[in-house]
Amino acid sequence: MALATILCLPESYAKTVTDPTGRTLDVPDTPCRVVALAPSITEIVFALERQDVLKGVTQYSDYPADALKLPRVGSYVHLDLERIVALSPDLCIAIKDGNPKQVADRLTELGIPVYAVNPFDLNTVIQTVEEMGALLNATKKAGQLADNMRARIRRIDRLVASTPQRPAVFFQIGISPIVSAGTDTFINELITRAGGKNLAAGKTAYPRFSEEELVGLAPDVVIITSMTRGGEFDKAMAQWRRWDTLPAIKNNRIHLIDSDLVDRPTPRIVEGLETLARLIHPELFAEETPKDIP
Repeated sequence: MALATILCLPESYAKTVTDPTGRTLDVPDTPCRVVALAPSITEIVFALERQDVLKGVTQYSDYPADALKLPRVGSYVHLDLERIVALSPDLCIAIKDGNPKQVADRLTELGIPVYAVNPFDLNTVIQTVEEMGALLNATKKAGQLADNMRARIRRIDRLVASTPQRPAVFFQIGISPIVSAGTDTFINELITRAGGKNLAAGKTAYPRFSEEELVGLAPDVVIITSMTRGGEFDKAMAQWRRWDTLPAIKNNRIHLIDSDLVDRPTPRIVEGLETLARLIHPELFAEETPKDIP
């Protein structure tokens, strides 16, 4: 504890940075009271082993388990300004896609620096880890995480490049209505990088589908996210099994995946990529032993 106190320097010791949104701001050299304004940011702070400075998180910050013990400041789309200010942060870390700009602007007016990250694909997730490592004086740990992520992605790239097969994948997010993920999404990048063809690819980010359209798509693989929790997953499975002529049904290729692995821009998104690759191309992992699995 004494070391942490020594490292917490006065506010006058500051550095000027430019965040990925193009905003220039002064941040503490050594942040001591950080509020994470999205679950993904909370995860990254823990992954960087800087949870000692984390004083507040948002509603669904549930990973790792220790994050559940921290004060809540609303959901990342409905932030509670008063709760944030009451925690006396010397730095807030926001995410461009989701956090309301007016809250970030108001915090800035109150003298609280807000650094906004902007991860939108695998590359920028890794860059976000490195940026936050620099912010929180955890560059060594950030470098280790980034190197590990890049190595694991390269391994999947090599495996997928070894087969010309691109099974048709339908990724189901919602049950009623049936919703999937279009081209401009993390899920699309993960499916294609894992060696699949995203049947929902297109301009609409989260398109809806009728039952007739699903039958016409004839997916080879169906992946249902755990966002459809509880009995909803069983309901979705029962719905698909009515169409027993579809390749995915005939070959028993309906799978459930943890939604947090594919829609949170954190180091765990690489685990999501690996999981999808195993589900889409199990033959590429037939000789894999437990010790080979990250």
